Amino acid sequence: MSAVSSEIIVRNTQPTDFAGIIQLTQEVYAASMPWTETQLASHLELFPEGQLVAVDAASQRLVGMAASLVVLWDDYDMHASWRDFTEHGMFTNHDPLQGRTLYGAEVMVRPAMQGRGVGKKLYAARRALVERFGLLRIRAGARLRGYHRHADQMNAEEYVQAIVHGRLGDPTLSFQLKQGFHVLAVVPAYLRHDPESLGFAAIIEWINVAIAKQEDYAGRDPRYVPSASLAL
Repeated sequence: MSAVSSEIIVRNTQPTDFAGIIQLTQEVYAASMPWTETQLASHLELFPEGQLVAVDAASQRLVGMAASLVVLWDDYDMHASWRDFTEHGMFTNHDPLQGRTLYGAEVMVRPAMQGRGVGKKLYAARRALVERFGLLRIRAGARLRGYHRHADQMNAEEYVQAIVHGRLGDPTLSFQLKQGFHVLAVVPAYLRHDPESLGFAAIIEWINVAIAKQEDYAGRDPRYVPSASLAL
């Protein structure tokens, strides 16, 4: 599977991409441990279709990546951590037989390439993957990258409400909302040692409208519904 433009190609990850992904992780998450080759190899073995890279067509340089697995959501608590949802990054909980949820474990874009449409292409490829496999939805934890700047003024729930209603912007969550995601909940200790989010994440969802039923939209917290949606 691939999506091609004049500059960026999104394709499935190959073992030859591992070194570039590890380098990319070090650029994006300076304070975190990078993905390991063991983890990346496990992803490819279990769910090769769900692993994507974005490559500059001219230089063939890796400029982004996305890693996903399929889960049976009922197996998890909404307040589970990233490690719980990914089995410590190994994806050994990938459940293609019973799962209906594509869990977005990672999306990264090289810092110098952010704002150039790379993330949009990766998310479009993920949505196409959900439609291809007939899955119900995408869910993920949106790392609240800007929360550390506001933590002395508001709690994480208030921060997310301000983003949803357009009073604040967050480098990650604001982008994801523009990609059609909705916030379901705000959870602590999602990424325990992340200094930017202070561990907090918003659990977000994109619904496959082609197969969704009315009950699949039920239970959304009204605090996180955009004002324009409330008026409809």
